[in-house]
Amino acid sequence: MKHHLYKPDFEFIKGPIEFNKYTDREILQYCLGATLYMPGKKDIANTILNKGLMGLTSMVMCFEDAIAEEDLPDAEKNVITLLETILKALSSGDIVDNDIPLFFLRVRSPEQFTSYTSQLSAEHLKVITGFVFPKFNSNNGGQYLSQLRALNDKYDDIFYGMPILEGREIAFKETRVDELSKIKSLLKPYRELILNIRVGATDLSSSFGVRRGIDYSIYDILTVRDCLSDILNFLSREEDGYVVSAPVWEYFLADKGMKFKNTLESNIHSSLLKRNLIVNEAIDGLLREVILDKANGFVGKTIIHPSHLKYVNAMQAVTEEEYNDAVQILGTSGGVIKSATANKMNEINPHRYWATKVYSKSKAYGVIKDEESYTKLFL
Repeated sequence: MKHHLYKPDFEFIKGPIEFNKYTDREILQYCLGATLYMPGKKDIANTILNKGLMGLTSMVMCFEDAIAEEDLPDAEKNVITLLETILKALSSGDIVDNDIPLFFLRVRSPEQFTSYTSQLSAEHLKVITGFVFPKFNSNNGGQYLSQLRALNDKYDDIFYGMPILEGREIAFKETRVDELSKIKSLLKPYRELILNIRVGATDLSSSFGVRRGIDYSIYDILTVRDCLSDILNFLSREEDGYVVSAPVWEYFLADKGMKFKNTLESNIHSSLLKRNLIVNEAIDGLLREVILDKANGFVGKTIIHPSHLKYVNAMQAVTEEEYNDAVQILGTSGGVIKSATANKMNEINPHRYWATKVYSKSKAYGVIKDEESYTKLFL
């Protein structure tokens, strides 16, 4: 699996690495990028086997909000059929391990997690990178995590967990700090099994009866912005180092023939913030939000439409200037030095954690010349 395979002729300054579920976690946690969620009932076997979504590198089959409760048995059977289809294709040589996206299951509850994994064989589980835990909180988190540890121990394999922070205990200010503190303590013994922390902005918004419009970002919704800020404050500090993935963008105006309205002469950040039309309202809104995601320290993003894959993944790439700054900082013991482009100061100790994250992202998504190169990755 590798990012940007849909652009084989794109000239990177430094190309992205290949990865799979067994890649070192310190790098793999940065590799998910645009993680496509889809209902557990969806038949996607042919899409995976035929590489129908070239930008797809991580995906989640959902047993929770994406399906009705009465459809759960059918969804569970469908996923087992999917796993067996993939295993058959691997056995016949039609595909290889690196053709399979990082594959996660979003379980419905701790009980369903335990029940469903008991139905899976060791072979089924080899295809699975991990599990997503919805409405993760200090009450149910221990059940999720202990079962995750048990799976790892039983099969002597690696299965990661990705908690989704989206419940009312986090939404409401009077309980948020205590709840996040408890979650942080709960996660600590399982640190090596947590690949990403995910955030559920739709559920957080629902607690206040609000929803962002196509012309706004999630950061314009004050109550939700505060939740996201506190989640980052508790869990993305250097001493904890969790990678936190950005929330879903809900809008799409997809068209297979979708083309750019104009060719950008200035950098993409300026054009988007000035609201110069690039693709359409939905994609431009997505790109504006991704810029703010990155500025705040989120890596990757939950998506619910395939048309978003290449845009989110392209925007994770690291510019040459960022890369050179990161290498300079990581290669210097201390003090303050002028950047290679002589346009900023690099203060070694305060900027070191930033540089570490940028360097890891450069491995996952590659290094591009400058911001204009983002649009070349979109086309």
